[in-house]
Amino acid sequence: MEKHTKRKGRLLVISAPSGTGKTTLCRLLMDQFKGISYSVSHTTRKPRAGEVHGTDYYFVSVEEFERMIANQELVEWAKVHDNYYGTSLGFIRQSIDQGRDILLDIDVQGAANIRAVYPEAVTVFIMPPSMEALRERLGKRGTDSPEVIETRIKNAVMEMEQKDLYRHVIVNDDLETAKNQLFFIVRACLEPTG
Repeated sequence: MEKHTKRKGRLLVISAPSGTGKTTLCRLLMDQFKGISYSVSHTTRKPRAGEVHGTDYYFVSVEEFERMIANQELVEWAKVHDNYYGTSLGFIRQSIDQGRDILLDIDVQGAANIRAVYPEAVTVFIMPPSMEALRERLGKRGTDSPEVIETRIKNAVMEMEQKDLYRHVIVNDDLETAKNQLFFIVRACLEPTG
């Protein structure tokens, strides 16, 4: 009698400082690899223009988020820029058990928590080509004050110090090159062999 075992889903964790093009790369990845599901994080921050509850984030109150922490409903969570962000443990467990690969677009604190629980996760850190380029990109976005940009730059320095904890590092100097490198990693690490 043959035994068929369904393959477990795998986790793909992508982290990067603000302004490195991580969101764009994640969107390109999701467009290319239809079998990968996106993990929608919970957050206490207010929605930005055009963001949709349940698609971009689950927007919850601080009280609701703290209840989820207390009930151990999050596989990872962090407080970033005075707001909570976290990933549902139930969603991750259910997805893995169903054989679905999951993309987690999370910060370095969250990635460290994921690695502790799921050491086999595929982790990718996206780097800016330089701090000057990062500062320029953040300024061009036009969404942050000079003070917020400086905070993001300081955070970027601390985040980049952790890049060696990731299995893969991509420098996003050219979007097409970075995209191709990311797609290569996904094909090599997530797609079934044999």
